[in-house]
Amino acid sequence: MSGKVSKSDRWEKLKVPYRLTVMNNETFEEVGSYKLTLMNLYILLCMLLFAGAAIVLLLIFFTPIKKWIPGYQNITQNTEFIIMEKKLNSIEEELAQYRLYTEKLGNIIHGNPELQLDESSSSNTLVGGIPDIVKDNKIPEEEALRSKLETQEIISVSLSQPRQNQVNKSITQLYFIPPVSGEISAGFMMKDKHYGVDVLAPKNTPIKAVLDGYVISSDWTLETGNTLGIQHDNKMISFYKHNSQLLKSIGDQVRAGEAVAIIGNTGTLSDGPHLHFELWFDGKPVNPEDFIRF
Repeated sequence: MSGKVSKSDRWEKLKVPYRLTVMNNETFEEVGSYKLTLMNLYILLCMLLFAGAAIVLLLIFFTPIKKWIPGYQNITQNTEFIIMEKKLNSIEEELAQYRLYTEKLGNIIHGNPELQLDESSSSNTLVGGIPDIVKDNKIPEEEALRSKLETQEIISVSLSQPRQNQVNKSITQLYFIPPVSGEISAGFMMKDKHYGVDVLAPKNTPIKAVLDGYVISSDWTLETGNTLGIQHDNKMISFYKHNSQLLKSIGDQVRAGEAVAIIGNTGTLSDGPHLHFELWFDGKPVNPEDFIRF
């Protein structure tokens, strides 16, 4: 039928050659001549479309452009979202610490007894009712203030509540047991607020109580690590800091020469195994070297 074009005729038309001539518009000089067919044009157009699609897909998969495509990426996998979530969690933890610290400070101000750790307590509570989260996420400013307040509290309690068997002896009449034997790397310096001596000793050396007394502090701080405080007679308090392990808890009675801790290197103010030892008499620090031969 003359009104219809068969498939063979269409195929033949696609293969009919054409010549594309490029001429100078002014001189009509032939610049170039190209032999083309409709089939070649279709193939070239398809190749250009395929190359364009490939470039677009590569840009989407290997460049940040993909995050602007709606629904392509889960918001929880977005880098900015992850950073904001971490900051929010950090703020929540700090807020919980400040609430706990404020509650503890209120107990101190109002004279309420603090919670003590008993054998039935869960493992996530420390002596004094401080949870592990506070231990693992210490804030330097908070630690410094808390340590100062606790020291003042210990001193005030020791001065206001003397023991019944307290004897009014001069400090020079007391016989002190050396907590450890070793070389002193840093002495007592009141001006530099170094209220004790640093004694070097081998790792795992046991630390001994200098006098009979009762443990009034057994805790961990960011700067001094595992710290132990013992209340003695005659308004005397001794502190043992940077320990690797504490062998006594608050309320324990200790005897002079009894092991109370293990020497260590805990806390940010420590740069090697040693004992930072302090003596406080009548609410003031004294030089331990005046009374103890290390």
